[in-house]
Amino acid sequence: MRRLHEFLAFCCLIVLTLAPLRAATASEITIAAASDLKFALQEIVSNFQAAHKGDKVDVIYGSSGKLQTQIREGAPFDIFFSADIAYTRALRKDGFAATEPTPYAVGRIVLWSATRDATKMRLEDLADPKIGKIAIANPAHAPYGRCAEQVLRAAGLWDKVKDKLVFGENISQATQYAETGAADVALTALSIALSKQVADRGGYSLIPETLHSRLEQAYVVTRQGADKPLAKTFLDYLKTGQSQTIMIKFGFAPPGQAAR
Repeated sequence: MRRLHEFLAFCCLIVLTLAPLRAATASEITIAAASDLKFALQEIVSNFQAAHKGDKVDVIYGSSGKLQTQIREGAPFDIFFSADIAYTRALRKDGFAATEPTPYAVGRIVLWSATRDATKMRLEDLADPKIGKIAIANPAHAPYGRCAEQVLRAAGLWDKVKDKLVFGENISQATQYAETGAADVALTALSIALSKQVADRGGYSLIPETLHSRLEQAYVVTRQGADKPLAKTFLDYLKTGQSQTIMIKFGFAPPGQAAR
């Protein structure tokens, strides 16, 4: 019996000794990402983790403005992908980012509907009384929502359709309103309209870039992620040809190039 106790004690010692070593070999990061990145980033992260078994990458999606606020309030995010480079610049200026903003894409806005042929829709069609509700992301904290408002104002439609508007917390929620019938049409991200889940439900038409400010998107490593090698490893992977092909597939123009 004594020998059994000694053996069990020895086993426990080995486990306790090896546990920190196992923990040290695995890394984990949490990414805060604008909702327009959801489908592209899901694919990229899946490929990355297949090549980096044992490491873990969690992604939290939301509106860029709200995610920026959460980072300022201490949210445990290591990388921040913003749909508006201005949010990353502000974080860097105020000491919440460990790196300078790095542009990663240019986004586009589209008209999308699950109940109408949006491929033939024009902006002026939004004023048609047959269209009851129009979904956009909240302009107060979502870059795509802000650009959607710019589009409607530039087209002379804001006063005609403002009472029809329903606001999503982010661009994904705005699209969901149009998917579920809570809205007849959405002004959403091209990257979402191109995803299989959404493309199978309806078509889209591109909105001219001249009607809104350029959706230059950028990322930063946050102050919390500064000492995490996995953050740099993931961002290096984002620059690979495989990852860039995925970004282009979802309608994101590479930095320095015109959006399609």
